[in-house]
Amino acid sequence: MASISIRDSIRWLPEPASEPTSTVVLTSPERRFVDIRILKPTSNGEAAENEVELPTSRLDWAFAGCSTSEVHNGVRHSTWRHFVDNRSSGAEEVTDEGNMVTQDDGRTLETGRMVNPATGRETNYEEIWTDTEPMPIPERSEALSIPSRVSKARCIVLELKNNAQQERGMVICLGHYCQGVVRKGEEFTLERWQWVDGKWERQYRMGSLWLPCVEATHGAGIVLGSKVKHEESVWDVVEYGEL
Repeated sequence: MASISIRDSIRWLPEPASEPTSTVVLTSPERRFVDIRILKPTSNGEAAENEVELPTSRLDWAFAGCSTSEVHNGVRHSTWRHFVDNRSSGAEEVTDEGNMVTQDDGRTLETGRMVNPATGRETNYEEIWTDTEPMPIPERSEALSIPSRVSKARCIVLELKNNAQQERGMVICLGHYCQGVVRKGEEFTLERWQWVDGKWERQYRMGSLWLPCVEATHGAGIVLGSKVKHEESVWDVVEYGEL
């Protein structure tokens, strides 16, 4: 099941809960995901909340991969295996996991244990997530370049893997959100887009590598199994369909 998950808070026990980031996770029907966590600006002169081009100092964590889940005694245990990760050049060696329990208000409580970046120590944590339904986006008339009809919400996933060039990336366009991450050697780039007021707007970008987010959001010429090429990089369309 595809999902758009927005984090409401994180708590490193026994400290109180807070939300220092703008965190959105897009998960496709085949359980591929892109997770981007942008630090909110502080009062020390950092860029404003609506700034699009961000310095690397504003990145908390960004990664992509594939997830699996198992249910035991009413608790869903999820595992996220990384394919590309800004924190690690060996992303496939990175796995994180947590227990997911639906709360009375419909939100999800995730509990687990991972390294707190503020202390460098493994710490028990609690995260609260709200899932948002993917919205259908109007298709555009090629002749008039205006919205024509509204179809079902759509999911498009593009993947890049070029071991010779040390390139890996993933872009997911899911309903009214699109996120992408790519790493080439030690270079890393991310983008987040959102459908706002009848058009796609780029919310955040960090880094200088190319990402096919525009191609994913517009969908022109994209079908399952097709390729999007940019210079020497070849992105494969590994998922495509309506929800």
